[in-house]
Amino acid sequence: MNITTPHHALSVRSAQPSDFAAIERIEAAADQLFIEAFAPAHWPPATPAVDRLEQGGFLLVGEACEARGAEIVGFVHVLEAQDDRGSGIAHLEQVSVLPGHGKRGYGRALVEAAMHEARGLGYAELTLRTYADLPWNAPFYRGLGFTETAPNCAFLMELEDAERAEGLEQYGRRVQMTAPLT
Repeated sequence: MNITTPHHALSVRSAQPSDFAAIERIEAAADQLFIEAFAPAHWPPATPAVDRLEQGGFLLVGEACEARGAEIVGFVHVLEAQDDRGSGIAHLEQVSVLPGHGKRGYGRALVEAAMHEARGLGYAELTLRTYADLPWNAPFYRGLGFTETAPNCAFLMELEDAERAEGLEQYGRRVQMTAPLT
């Protein structure tokens, strides 16, 4: 899938094993934004890309087509699960863009590609969990049609519990958000 952002072209495709090192590097670099914002005593390391694939769902990468050539500049990981009624859930687990490539529409393009892919797989909505007040978190997702919702099944409640166990709430209010895909 090729996407033209306001300033650059981005090619989005399924991740391959040869992309794993770039995915981990991107997540580690993007996590620096949280480290700078929160100044935590400890921040967990980037999730190994192979672990992401083992969690299920789909993993997409975005390659920027710039003057110096194509470079993977971001990725998006969507989990696929079941709710309590056996219906499918698509959950945006992670989207990360290299900070040096921010403000070019790449994050938006990756989320839109994830929404497109989830829609094509038959999902009616896409959920996520994020910080309510960081500009590149909930306010960003609102611009893509996400609204705050409450966890309504065991899978989503388990995600909320896992965040609480990791202590993520000490850095700010966490929210679930959902966007319709129809």
